[in-house]
Amino acid sequence: MKSIKQLAEKNDLKNVITAFIKLIGLAKLSKKVNFKRKSVVSLTAVVSWLLATKFARHSLYRAQAAKEFTIRTARNVLNDGRINWQRLLCLAAKQLIARLKPVIDRRRRLALIVDDTLMSRSCSQKTELLAKVYDHNLQKFLTGYRGLTLGWSDANTFLPVNFALMSTGKPHNLVGHPAVSNDQRSVAGKRRCQAQRPMNTITLELIDQALANGVPAQYVLFDSWFSSPKMFWQLKQRKPDGVGMLKQSIKIYYRYRGRAYGVKDLYQRLAASNRKRKEHYLYSCVVEAHYQDHRFPLKLVFVTKRGNKSRYLVLATTQIQLQPAEIIQLYGRRWQIETYFKAAKQYLALNKSQIQDYDGLCGYIAVTGLTYDLLAWLERQNKDDRTIGDLFYLMNTALPDIKFLDALVYLIAVLQKVKKDINKQVAQTLANFLSYLPAGIRKVLRRQV
Repeated sequence: MKSIKQLAEKNDLKNVITAFIKLIGLAKLSKKVNFKRKSVVSLTAVVSWLLATKFARHSLYRAQAAKEFTIRTARNVLNDGRINWQRLLCLAAKQLIARLKPVIDRRRRLALIVDDTLMSRSCSQKTELLAKVYDHNLQKFLTGYRGLTLGWSDANTFLPVNFALMSTGKPHNLVGHPAVSNDQRSVAGKRRCQAQRPMNTITLELIDQALANGVPAQYVLFDSWFSSPKMFWQLKQRKPDGVGMLKQSIKIYYRYRGRAYGVKDLYQRLAASNRKRKEHYLYSCVVEAHYQDHRFPLKLVFVTKRGNKSRYLVLATTQIQLQPAEIIQLYGRRWQIETYFKAAKQYLALNKSQIQDYDGLCGYIAVTGLTYDLLAWLERQNKDDRTIGDLFYLMNTALPDIKFLDALVYLIAVLQKVKKDINKQVAQTLANFLSYLPAGIRKVLRRQV
């Protein structure tokens, strides 16, 4: 009886993967992502096998081979430098967003979320572009890469839509072999040059790629590592408004009522003005930021933990029409990308790849993103009854946005800078995400932990 039950779960998983592959139209996307291998094996077959391998939590060296091809064939497809894995993830996300569009409230603010995560490879030494990467949590250098990720959110569903595997542009920080090719005419050369350039520049390129491939967004959310007047200005030129947390730096000034202030000085000015504090935040004001010869307005919101006036966070946006509560609520969505990182590492083995080829690592990240897209689609179907059909669409209301108080709790966790509390919040969000998955998929994932 146990073997019959396992066979049923295996068939259910196979059916889910097949339906997902058809949903995103992977067969039609093959040519668009430059899949040109002279073989009878299709990209659809290889990706389907890779998704199944992800759920089985097997490495590519121990996975069960497919009937149509060998494991070596799958590795060769991942290592193929001609395949544009970034565009594949973008186009797949675009198809899912098009399916979700009818059930998304038209008033909902769609947003892109950008962040990076450490992908440690302590046992590798010769992998191409392997570098010393600074871990801000441990406050020391580790060997690996930084996985720069761009995601899309409607406040309920998060979909990874683009990525870049970042290395270093400093030769003394390079641990592995230098780039094999920097030829800007090829896909492989472009992604290697991308890995060695500044992260903020690549962030804008990922956003441009996502928008060019049809991913809709009105806002871009980011934390203080990406925040600067330059970033806000360049985003404004691309139409989406930026919403981010400001660095409390003494080197950056904002003009308020004819005088230039740093963030800390501005807070002291507002506090000294006897302005009445609000219930869920301290102050809000509109300042003038400048980048080169350009001047533009920014709306700032000062958020603090109750009872501690000396510790506060500053949120900023170029959309000055937003109310402070709306800015806090919108920025609270940024925690969805933290949930993605935790799920990808804990359940989908994002940072446990044994692949030694740089192109293969990029393909591995894309497959991880597609796997999470599949889970996000299943979670939305189980949570949102309006995805079932027209009758359910008419009888059910739209899913609510993230609650304001939840967003405030996330900010307070960041303000406390206690890693345990932050991880607790992310773990709770991940647990809520898993609870809406089908029982069979949930069992498969939890068996791997």
